[in-house]
Amino acid sequence: MQFLHPIFVRVIRELPERHTYHGWVWIEGYQLNAAGDAIARRELYVRRAGVRLEALPVKPARPAKRRRRPVRVG
Repeated sequence: MQFLHPIFVRVIRELPERHTYHGWVWIEGYQLNAAGDAIARRELYVRRAGVRLEALPVKPARPAKRRRRPVRVG
């Protein structure tokens, strides 16, 4: 077991040139933090059956800037 807790990874590609046991694959990807930002690039040896697809965390949208209208003074 490489990780104590599961990690979220955005997979870039599967590395086909590496020979593995049946059901296992090498993948290349970015480890994501809780906000969904990439924090590290990793190559992982994983069991295909142990990989789950998850939705990315939704980042809160920035509030739109309000444009102020000119004000007539006097």
